[in-house]
Amino acid sequence: MLKRLVAEFLGTFWLVLGGCGSAVLAAKFGGAGNPLGIGLLGVSLAFGLTVVTGAYAFGHISGAHFNPAVTIGLWAGDRFPIKDVVPYVVVQVIGGIFAGWILLEIASGAPGFAIDPTAAGTFASNGYGTMSPGGYAMGAALLCEVVMTAMFLVVIMGATHGRAPVGFAPLAIGLALTLIHLISIPVTNTSVNPARSTGVALFAGAQAISQLWMFWVAPIVGGLIGGAIYRWLGADRPDIVGEAS
Repeated sequence: MLKRLVAEFLGTFWLVLGGCGSAVLAAKFGGAGNPLGIGLLGVSLAFGLTVVTGAYAFGHISGAHFNPAVTIGLWAGDRFPIKDVVPYVVVQVIGGIFAGWILLEIASGAPGFAIDPTAAGTFASNGYGTMSPGGYAMGAALLCEVVMTAMFLVVIMGATHGRAPVGFAPLAIGLALTLIHLISIPVTNTSVNPARSTGVALFAGAQAISQLWMFWVAPIVGGLIGGAIYRWLGADRPDIVGEAS
């Protein structure tokens, strides 16, 4: 268990540092119109790449959840024991916070760096209303996070099914997370992961912290829905799943 928890800590740390780091350090590098800035597409791809690389590095040790909503969703899908849920969630959150602190230390090394606690998406934080990159209302943000997380769980459970192509699960999961970011960065700056949201919100200011509840509730609800849907579909039951042709 200790090695599994360390793997979850490191994987979540890598996800938050890589994904949020790309948003903070590289998305607008050089200012508007500078070809070196990676923009929305680059940030989306960075989050996907952290999952792909992290899953290949740690998947055989811990299962590579790196996300409380995934851990809880896999429990709902009968893929993960309830006794291990709390330890996984705790180390994931700690890994996210540690990544947020490291990112702040790196970002602070640039002249003129400052976090504007009232700006939408500040320090890669998630938000709704005035804290949403596109100004989306709370209801739209909530729905987006629930649906995106639910579909993320469906992809995860499908890609890791015993009949799925062997060795390709990290790619499918990473591409799914990339797609989720391409859709929802304008809405919430994309969470689908309470550890990712917490890791940067604690350094982004009072506004981000005040909205953090949403990015715990919505991803967990979405994870429960996605896990339950895949379980209900019977995809893990050999009596109703045909052999590959």
